[in-house]
Amino acid sequence: MNEAKIRYGGDYNPEQWPVEVREEDLRLFDKASIETLTVGVFSWGLLQRDETTYDFSELDDVLHRLRDAGKQVVLATGTGAHPAWLARKYPDVTRVDFEGRKHVYGQRHNACPNSPSFHRFATAYVEQLAQRYAHLGNVVAWHVGNEYGGACYCENCAAAFRVWLQRRYGTLERLNDAWNTTFWSHTMHAWDDVVPPNALSEHWRGPNHTAFQGITLDYLRFTTDSMISSYLQEKEVLNRITPGIPVTTNFMGAYRPLDYHRWAPHLDFASWDNYPPDAKSQDRMALAHDLVRGLKGGAPFWLMEQTPSTTASRDVNPVKRPGVMRLWSWQAVAHGADAVLFFQMRQSRGACEKYHGAVIDHSGRDDTRVFAEVAALGAELAALREEVVGARTPARVAVLFDWDSWWAVEISDGPSRLVNYLEVVRRYYAALQAANVGVDVVPVDTDLDGYDVVVAPLLHVVKGDLAERVERFVASGGTFLTTWLSGRVDEDDNAFLADVPGPLSDVLGIRVTETDALPAEDVNPVRPVGGWADVPAPAESGPWAGNLVFDVVEPRGAEVVAEYTADFYAGTPAVTRHGVGEGRAWYVATSLEPAGVEWVVDRALAGAGVRSPYGWVRGLEVTERVRDDARYLFLLNHGEEEVVVAADRAGRSLLDGRDVAAGQDLRLAPRDVVVLRTPALSGTASGKSGHTGAGAEREGE
Repeated sequence: MNEAKIRYGGDYNPEQWPVEVREEDLRLFDKASIETLTVGVFSWGLLQRDETTYDFSELDDVLHRLRDAGKQVVLATGTGAHPAWLARKYPDVTRVDFEGRKHVYGQRHNACPNSPSFHRFATAYVEQLAQRYAHLGNVVAWHVGNEYGGACYCENCAAAFRVWLQRRYGTLERLNDAWNTTFWSHTMHAWDDVVPPNALSEHWRGPNHTAFQGITLDYLRFTTDSMISSYLQEKEVLNRITPGIPVTTNFMGAYRPLDYHRWAPHLDFASWDNYPPDAKSQDRMALAHDLVRGLKGGAPFWLMEQTPSTTASRDVNPVKRPGVMRLWSWQAVAHGADAVLFFQMRQSRGACEKYHGAVIDHSGRDDTRVFAEVAALGAELAALREEVVGARTPARVAVLFDWDSWWAVEISDGPSRLVNYLEVVRRYYAALQAANVGVDVVPVDTDLDGYDVVVAPLLHVVKGDLAERVERFVASGGTFLTTWLSGRVDEDDNAFLADVPGPLSDVLGIRVTETDALPAEDVNPVRPVGGWADVPAPAESGPWAGNLVFDVVEPRGAEVVAEYTADFYAGTPAVTRHGVGEGRAWYVATSLEPAGVEWVVDRALAGAGVRSPYGWVRGLEVTERVRDDARYLFLLNHGEEEVVVAADRAGRSLLDGRDVAAGQDLRLAPRDVVVLRTPALSGTASGKSGHTGAGAEREGE
């Protein structure tokens, strides 16, 4: 995927428009420097009218016009929504939902992932597409399905779940042990005893309230694998007929229902759709960018969709303010995107996305604010030409992100149903982002040796050799930071029969004797103790509010950094640090407010000598990408005030062509962006690197 320029364009649905409109679209695409179009995402129902009748004449016209106009195409298989005739004639295609209701035709993402009829007709349709357009010449990628999601609980899925379980556990004895089925008379004596865990079986009051967490956890894993299997049936057809064209599907960032780490080996490159819920989500978006980049070992990814102006799927849908679309697009590039694509090119005239933003609105004009911003960004990206593309993102800090822990901690019946895994991870990631240090977001089986700091909030599930690898990492000089409710259960979601936090107890040097939980509004202030109270920090130096969950900690070699100030555990540790070999392991025993998290993160980074020359500047985001021949420093001002910082080295400002001297002031207006190209640092790696962060300097405490 190492092309000579950042791809620019997005979802195009020309089947919704007459030929004269399509011709006008091409003129407007040229004006906006748009050169890559995703076509056919929801065209199956138009192009196949029954089991055997295909009519590709309209798609032929579209693709040949785009090719003749010099446009590149991401060709979608169109299987994200099946045709009406398929659901009518083959009812096994439609899903049974969590409540046990059999669906009829409608909406999208509407096929059972284990339906034999769906797979038969989908793969036949994909084969027709691949054979017809294999030699078109301008297809740069295949786009399978669309935003995979949802779950099915039909009889086909129940049968497939039993097969999946037999492969995972081998014997009923192992299954019964994993699920702890002696509880509530659940012992399984035959594989056919197993039923999917839904509202009719193991759940009450919704998907997160389950009697047997192990069963639900396995069904979540099974659902992910079912979607992957459905995807692979199409990918195998494409690889056979068009082996030189890469294949992907568009993810949704940190999306709870599907474990994207399980998908990673099956993607030729990763891509995702960015639709933040508000205008102040730069850390949420950055976390998702880094998560998606981490799926392929740090390789560049594609931003497959974003709105140029507004969404249409929420209760309230504000427009992006002037400059925000450009800022957020550059943020994607800064975190590793080699493509910036939109949904949608032209605004639909009807149905649920008629008010969704588009490059070209209902008027078809090219003098709108949105079109002007899209065209201006297109010109900036086009001017970069070979710059940035293919460059990697070095980091000295890793955040461990784990879907098993996400699912397990949120379906757990205690200590608190108010725990939100993603928001806790986001809070720690936001502190790292505010410190302007490079971050990789990676799975728990990642090699930790290349990092200086590893942050693992809510590491609830500890599986495989993770605990041993953490101990080796810390003993060899690394800094490890984890939190409350970590180290509680194994991969089957069964509690460790040991002192909490189980296999992490030794490296953390603590024992959790009790775990308290209170309503969200009930706080217990946490304050630094001893010399820690005098340490300067980027945020308030305490006390900070702790809430939700409160681990009562007994130090077993760990140093007390901060303590609770209220309730019967007042004066006991709330934050600890334990020296192991050459490194340190930190534990935060409660859900700290952001200022407290920033203080802890700052102390952990300082102890590891991980510092950015740009420091903690509110609203400023600094990240970098590197190649063998160049280093690209990105500075983005997400704030409402001007930011002035000194360049840490000399280079060339790519967006305005200025030469910048080392130490020269860089002024960023609100929502402004600077991209500084400098020579590559000696020894800079093009992949994961624990020692090549942006201007990193060693600093003791």
